[in-house]
Amino acid sequence: METLLPDDILALARRVVEENAKLGRTIALAESCTGGLVAAAITEIPGSSAVLDRGFVTYSNEAKHQMLGVSEDIIDTLGAVSVATACAMAQGAIKHSRADVAVAISGVAGPDGGTAQKPVGTVVFAKAERGRTEINAEEMRLGELGRGGIRYKAVLVALELLLP
Repeated sequence: METLLPDDILALARRVVEENAKLGRTIALAESCTGGLVAAAITEIPGSSAVLDRGFVTYSNEAKHQMLGVSEDIIDTLGAVSVATACAMAQGAIKHSRADVAVAISGVAGPDGGTAQKPVGTVVFAKAERGRTEINAEEMRLGELGRGGIRYKAVLVALELLLP
């Protein structure tokens, strides 16, 4: 078996590695609902060690706080699936790595855990760059695609964000 991952994810991961390597740019990931799938896609690509500095799988709120420094107040007030939490995760990944760019993902993959305000399929992405104060963040409603479908789409979005 060559790989477990779909061709479209591998093709995009290859672009991430090749294009960031050309620029000498390193990346870090702070993953929650994707559980390390973005890092797994990147590490499928030969030469990824020149680009991927590290990945943080911070599935629990405690891990977000301990590993990335996300304020407990942010999580308690706004929730783990919020723009503020994703931004703090991305900032924490930059702070706790040597990466030039970090992408964070937090969402509700289901089948449980959704609410009226944050239904299953709600995923928040944030991108931070070393030396820049602004952080790009966006909440997306990926829809009722099933747990695997939501995680699959989230990986694709995160990989797109890692392109220069």
